[in-house]
Amino acid sequence: MSTNWLSQNFFLSLGCFLALATTACSEVKSTSPATIAANPGSSKIAISNTTQLRVAKYKGGWDLNLKWAGLDNFPYQTQFTEFTGGNLMVQSINAGAIDLGSASEIPPIFAIESKASVKIIATLKGPTVGQVVLVPKDSTAKTIADLKGKKVGYVKATTAHYFLIKMLEKVGLTMKDINATPLSIPDGLSAFRKGQLDGWATYGYAIPQAEKEGARVLESAKDILSGNFVIIASPDAIADPQKKVAIADFLCRLQKSQTWRESHLKKWSKNYAKTIDVDQNIVYQDAQQGQQQRRQQVLPVSDEAIASEQKVADTFFQAGVIPTKVDVKPLWDSSFNEDIAKCQ
Repeated sequence: MSTNWLSQNFFLSLGCFLALATTACSEVKSTSPATIAANPGSSKIAISNTTQLRVAKYKGGWDLNLKWAGLDNFPYQTQFTEFTGGNLMVQSINAGAIDLGSASEIPPIFAIESKASVKIIATLKGPTVGQVVLVPKDSTAKTIADLKGKKVGYVKATTAHYFLIKMLEKVGLTMKDINATPLSIPDGLSAFRKGQLDGWATYGYAIPQAEKEGARVLESAKDILSGNFVIIASPDAIADPQKKVAIADFLCRLQKSQTWRESHLKKWSKNYAKTIDVDQNIVYQDAQQGQQQRRQQVLPVSDEAIASEQKVADTFFQAGVIPTKVDVKPLWDSSFNEDIAKCQ
């Protein structure tokens, strides 16, 4: 997954994520339920302009992408709430505070364990650049095997946790063979800069920041990760006829915004860099590398996507991260597949 799509950490309380969240309501720019511009064939049910879709997003995320692409003329009310991770979005959906959000494949797996009420309704397919294990500039490590017995930071219950397990597995090691230290991205970057880590499994724009200071990539997770980010929704929202039509419309707008981004990469990078306060050249370079690997797109629920998440769940079970083997299939809801396929 590209660095634009990521930021995770699990098992925080409802009070914690409400403290982290910031909310902004979008203006209702269209009052005509007959003109669902993004997906006119999604349903014969007219959307009332009083229908409210509560959407979780990351900083510089869906709301701005839709605005930059000129696709924020919703025929329903949208309330965007900012979160720092997909795990918090799962918590919020389960609490009934959010209708729609996104995450890596991983937070919904933990949702099964906690019996959270959440459904996966689509896949956001994207590149997997910007997911690596870093070592300090003075490190003598040449392979992951050289980290045996060393202190390695990682972001728990995220893609970084998963790819570190898989990298160790390839060289016959487990997390027990290293001094595995769970850290948030900011804490990990701070510890890495202070020389307190021998390795760091991480993602995002912290990587080029560390590289500028002499860090090097020991191994990339580009070929380990599936590139699947999932769109999650509240079962109650799916069951609500008008909210379901609004979600179908929103999914199509997301797809169109991704298409716009692909053909306006420099403009998008400039806007995004300003929003997240990261150097524009770094953002543009990362976006170019991601685009060269694979384009970003919204995809319907598929057997391949379900199998991919099951592989992740099985890996976590075998590594002892989750106590029981879980079946991810009940998480998935294919009722929006036809709407996604119709989106032009």
